[in-house]
Amino acid sequence: MADGKKKVESITSMEEDFAQWYTDVVVKADLTGYTSVKGFMVLKPAGYAIWENIQSELDKRFKATGVENVYLPMMIPESLLEKEKDHVEGFAPEVAWVTHGGLTPLQERMCVRPTSETLFCDFYKKDIESYRDLPKVYNQWCSVVRWEKETRPFLRSREFLWQEGHTAHATAEEAEERTIQMLNVYATFCEEVLAIPVVKGQKTEKEKFAGAVATYTIEALMHDGKALQSGTSHNFGDGFAKAFGVQYTDKDNQLKYVHQTSWGMTTRLIGAIIMVHGDDNGLKLPPLVAPTQVMIVPIQQKKEGVLEKAEELRNLLSDVARVKVDATDKSPGFKFAECEMRGIPLRIEVGPRDIENNQCVVVRRDTGEKLTVSMDELKDKVAELLVTIQKDMLEAARAHRDSHTYTAKDWDEFKNIIENKPGFVKAMWCGDRACEDKIKEETGATTRCMPFEQEHIADTCVYCGREAKKMVYFGRAY
Repeated sequence: MADGKKKVESITSMEEDFAQWYTDVVVKADLTGYTSVKGFMVLKPAGYAIWENIQSELDKRFKATGVENVYLPMMIPESLLEKEKDHVEGFAPEVAWVTHGGLTPLQERMCVRPTSETLFCDFYKKDIESYRDLPKVYNQWCSVVRWEKETRPFLRSREFLWQEGHTAHATAEEAEERTIQMLNVYATFCEEVLAIPVVKGQKTEKEKFAGAVATYTIEALMHDGKALQSGTSHNFGDGFAKAFGVQYTDKDNQLKYVHQTSWGMTTRLIGAIIMVHGDDNGLKLPPLVAPTQVMIVPIQQKKEGVLEKAEELRNLLSDVARVKVDATDKSPGFKFAECEMRGIPLRIEVGPRDIENNQCVVVRRDTGEKLTVSMDELKDKVAELLVTIQKDMLEAARAHRDSHTYTAKDWDEFKNIIENKPGFVKAMWCGDRACEDKIKEETGATTRCMPFEQEHIADTCVYCGREAKKMVYFGRAY
């Protein structure tokens, strides 16, 4: 994602240098490519296939809640962007501007969408007239551009892929219900599909989305103890509607403003998968999101019948898994290492002796366990193992998160944990922005969320000692 090329001979140990380990895995697993435009990445087939599986699974879950897909323009006139003051101030430093159409200067600058709230408001203003037109529950899959100063593949790039849901409702209650509903969709998706446990909660006023009444978030913990915001859902109330004049005639024949929501997930999730599940051998992909779930590696493949048997097994397994045969002329050892690097959940080894004994060796990527399985039982065993691996990866990630979640009752304890025990820190907070700012200034830790499931840790704020109002998850974050 920077200029030039980089070859990785071996992966840096994550314990030695986690940031370099992450970059090495991204490069060696061939997930992204470099471009001539600094901060912009190529999603190579191995990386894009993961996104396709994320997109497919999320899209099904959205549509089950009544969501419909649309597509809006990527250009936003400057005058439109500026209609919502807080919103434009929040995005101004990251906006990319278009000033010419061909050789002709534009009468008005256009920004390349950093997000599409203003476009949806402009669209809804024309599309909504009556209460009969509500609710509007739309989503779009697209890319956005934000001119980040420092970039890292998947975690922070100047252009990234995402989905952004935008809904309009007749009442505040309906909007809040949809906001929480979509957050729950995200949380169950992360746990069931990505095998990533999350904490659900509300962002503080400081951390909420620009222009929102409330922002809700799911927070995940990476292997190095840093937090990653993995999905957000925003309740806009009627603020955007008033700024853009989005009104409808209600049953009582009165003009009223709609209440809106917005919610999104991005290719950042691929970074989360890498950092939650990966190890020093590369990726570990949860089966439900793995582009290839099973790789069959023929041993002594030039011997008669070996490739034919590998292909026969591929056909056998094709209706229970996404399966491929590695028939390249690379050595078996190289193929094994490549399977591990790419995070393929199951590897099946089959050679002349295996064929003679009507069996093969099945290797789990998550644990390294090797199983000798009869070919007669292979199909059922593979289906069973993929379910087991998915479950075990979630349990392993949850155990890591829970063992790296700490409680601090006072400021000295808080500082000690942040400096010496990377992870989530649960602590009480008075609700004062000044304390929140001071905590970040002195420790680098930010408020990740005020969890829905509140706990009473102490009576007083961990920083100032005044009466506490909320228990908050704190942590250093990406």
